[in-house]
Amino acid sequence: MELLILVIGLMFATVIVAGIGERTHLPWPILLSLFTGALILIPTAPEMHIKPEIILPIFLPPLLWALARKTSWGMFAARWRTILGYSVLLVIVTIIAAAWTLTALIPGIALSAAIAIGAAVAPPDPVAVEAVAEPVGMPRRIVGMLQTEGLFNDAVALVAFQTALLATSSGSDLAFGELTLKFFYTAFAAVLIGLVAGWFGALVSSWLNDSVSRNALSLVIPFAVYIGAELIHASGVIAVVIAAVQMSSSIGSATPEDRITSSAFWDVLELLMTGLAFGLIGIELRGIIDNAGSRLGEMFMHGMVVALVVIAVRSVWMIVAWRVNKVRSTPATPRGGREALVLAWSGMRGLVTLALALSVPFDFPHRAEFTVIAVTVLLFTMVLPGLTLPLLMKKLRVEGVHDEAATRRLLARAKKAALDSLKQSSSEVSPEILKSLKLRYRATAAMSTEFKTLSPEEQEKLAIRRRELRRVEDRAMHAAVDELLKARGERGTDPHVADMILGEVDKLMLGSEVKVSVRELRPLTPLFKETPPAP
Repeated sequence: MELLILVIGLMFATVIVAGIGERTHLPWPILLSLFTGALILIPTAPEMHIKPEIILPIFLPPLLWALARKTSWGMFAARWRTILGYSVLLVIVTIIAAAWTLTALIPGIALSAAIAIGAAVAPPDPVAVEAVAEPVGMPRRIVGMLQTEGLFNDAVALVAFQTALLATSSGSDLAFGELTLKFFYTAFAAVLIGLVAGWFGALVSSWLNDSVSRNALSLVIPFAVYIGAELIHASGVIAVVIAAVQMSSSIGSATPEDRITSSAFWDVLELLMTGLAFGLIGIELRGIIDNAGSRLGEMFMHGMVVALVVIAVRSVWMIVAWRVNKVRSTPATPRGGREALVLAWSGMRGLVTLALALSVPFDFPHRAEFTVIAVTVLLFTMVLPGLTLPLLMKKLRVEGVHDEAATRRLLARAKKAALDSLKQSSSEVSPEILKSLKLRYRATAAMSTEFKTLSPEEQEKLAIRRRELRRVEDRAMHAAVDELLKARGERGTDPHVADMILGEVDKLMLGSEVKVSVRELRPLTPLFKETPPAP
């Protein structure tokens, strides 16, 4: 019952704190972590613990799915250097630097134990990036790079962590050759599982008849894929990401209702799950402080040193990446020194770091110090950057403006597809019908009066003509949607921009208000404005 009360309380707090964050322009997940941490530190507050072995399987699958479904194969192809350079190489370098620092700080610590701690604090968390970067107005190009990095870097860290943990508990030496082979196996097996699961999910989704069932399927698959991959010692993180991209790329028969309800469903789920995850970070602070005992200050100082090291490593890496991009004259991110600083300050640790720190066995050497160091790094890389990112971006004049050029290009493609469809259907609607309807539907009052004065036979003919036009127009709108879906998967297209336009077009097709200029995609819309209902 206490756990149920905790979950309900955190979800309610998530909604309230999200509203506060929106009004104050501060990242609400960080506010929630600080809020729950402050409550748990009250002496009379009950102490609660969540079993560490269920943290990742409960929170990671849906949150990773919610992020990965917004990406595409084309985006991965365009950002393969980001995946290799940041999700793999940067994580490895960070693990080595953190482990070396820990061996210098803690006398007698085994190398394998130091690598386990380094692996826990190395990967920036995609959930933290998604929850913090976009609300502060960060440019889409930078947010997209951070999201791509965060979707894959956990795999390297988890393999290194599990191998180092096994070596520490068994007392054996850490075999780097075995570690490399294990990583390639976990990655290859995860990709295979993800592709099969995504293809099968798309097949089942096309067989289902209603949006509710399709949304339910999209919620079940991430958990099944994650657990299935972990059972064969593959990477559940990679498997979920690949399955999400494959399934979203394979579904071609989705209706506007499907896309709108799915987007709303996952937005709500992502909000609540993110709130629970960040609330959990605050809740666990009390137990970590209690376990540290009198050495809390010393452990905290060690954690600060490690935090400074991981921030320094990321900063140097981003500056080098900027200089390399400048020398090669590539449009890759970062494109300047200011962007490099923003990316360096955006390496936020989060749920994975906390879960790994809490998952170590009780007989693990330096367990208390492990957890304090991990949480200290988490706080310094998540809370401090999250609260200061808006100021930093303002001082550096890194503006998060929307890419209007990309929007215009996609709109132009969609409009051309719609007009081409109308040209092909021109034989179905005669010019006389178009001219007649334009004259009849010009003014609201005259239209309504004239329609009522028509004979039943004339009203029926008018209704038939209107239905003919509506059918042709719907065909044109679907041609525009198909073109947007095609563009979404192409290399060089930001899926976020395509999804935004698709969402507005879907609303337009369903008769709802739209926020962007997509009304021009309905060339015949003026004919139906203020039109009385057909008899």
